[in-house]
Amino acid sequence: MVYQFFLGHTEVPHNSATPPPGSLPIYVQITELLVRDIAAGRLIDGEKLRPEREMAEELGIAVGTLRKALAELQNRGLLERIQGSGNYVRAISDPKSVYAMFRLELLAGGGLPTAEILSIDRLPKPAELPAFGMSGEAHRIRRLRRLSGKPAALEEIWLDGSYIDAIDPEAVSESLYLFYRTKLSLWIARAEDQIGLDQVPDWAPESFGQMAGAPIVHIQRISQDPDGVRAEVSRTWLDHTVARYVSRLK
Repeated sequence: MVYQFFLGHTEVPHNSATPPPGSLPIYVQITELLVRDIAAGRLIDGEKLRPEREMAEELGIAVGTLRKALAELQNRGLLERIQGSGNYVRAISDPKSVYAMFRLELLAGGGLPTAEILSIDRLPKPAELPAFGMSGEAHRIRRLRRLSGKPAALEEIWLDGSYIDAIDPEAVSESLYLFYRTKLSLWIARAEDQIGLDQVPDWAPESFGQMAGAPIVHIQRISQDPDGVRAEVSRTWLDHTVARYVSRLK
């Protein structure tokens, strides 16, 4: 298998500059890339991975970084490391990925998710959004989502304003739910996705590759905390020529 690994939106070798604020550690990114390949069936149960030095060279990272990622996979029960033989995939039903509720994949499957923040603003809640939270205001987070470096979707996330007064863009992790858990003590326990057709919003950056007003797949998500309180409403505009929405039932 040939891997494509990108840090943020630029392909980066292991000796490059410091990654952008909010980026997950490189070994975690590699772990999540492999987890998503296992979930997508691109890596199957019992499959032997290529030698570590070959994988590291192909990914553009140090062997030590790759070994940290493989050790994390082993801790999650997704990898069996046999001395003198190699590393073997062990597919399980619950890989405990930080992207467990992320449903977008490249058309070929998998893909490392990264996100570029375009803006964060605290605003009155738009009337057209479903009711959520207790505050009359919400934090609007607009992002460009990439999969293995390819612009795949635009995201507009509205987080109820009662959870935090202001959000520092440099504190936001590429995994927003991870940011919620670690910084806000907010756990997203369940979500409902509604898929339809919309138009590319007028704030779409040129790098997205689709013109404002063009028809596009649209996903609206309503997310709840463990008590059933609606904490967030998000909108995603998906470029169907790059990626697809996938929900696997187990």
